[in-house]
Amino acid sequence: MLFKPLPVAEEVRLSEQKTGPREAVVLLSGGMDSATCLAVACSEGLSCHALTIDYGQRHHRELQAAAGIAASLGASEHLVMRVELDRVGGSALTGDMPVPRRPAEGIPVTYVPARNLVFLSLAVAWAEVLGARAVYIGVNQVDYSGYPDCRGEFLEAFRQAARAGTRAGSEGRQIEIRAPLLDLDKPGIIRLGSRLGVDFALTHTCYDPDSAGRACGRCPACRLRLEGFRRAGLSDPAPYQPGGRE
Repeated sequence: MLFKPLPVAEEVRLSEQKTGPREAVVLLSGGMDSATCLAVACSEGLSCHALTIDYGQRHHRELQAAAGIAASLGASEHLVMRVELDRVGGSALTGDMPVPRRPAEGIPVTYVPARNLVFLSLAVAWAEVLGARAVYIGVNQVDYSGYPDCRGEFLEAFRQAARAGTRAGSEGRQIEIRAPLLDLDKPGIIRLGSRLGVDFALTHTCYDPDSAGRACGRCPACRLRLEGFRRAGLSDPAPYQPGGRE
């Protein structure tokens, strides 16, 4: 069965069957997708606990971005957790491999091994402690860039694992895995975020920023972002290096 997020009305109905506040854990990387995901969760009336993972990425600009986004969108809490995926290696985002300038066939070198599997596990653990009913993640499978852990099949498999492998699941208190951006392309995500008040100037996407944190405009992530803004009919407010928008 392919992953299908619950309709908002059904999520509300399930939450209202339980006592306690309607809370959610939202994975927040500092990028535009996770920022929009947080805005969606906040718009649904949830008390949102933002979780950012410092996984040993080469550039800490996105951690700074996540803090600004969490404050801007009114997250009730923002937790930054250190997980040393850089010691595992295997990715241009955590090691010394060069960042490619063009998209590659297959799974790119910017894939971080099992990253979303690790991130979702930590988010579900925190949700279980908080008594939260949902975990939000801003993945999408339209512009997923070849990452296997951004697909609906992965999310459905993880949902089943979370149900079977947690106390909440065994007691019938399933923690929902919600991916509201799953079937949106980049222009759709940008339009949605704009409607919900996301300040995209605060977000960071680039794989290869300079020392001032300005985006290069040439890596695959920057190209996808710039093309998304162009197709959405909007101007990208993020800072770029000279010539980076060309």
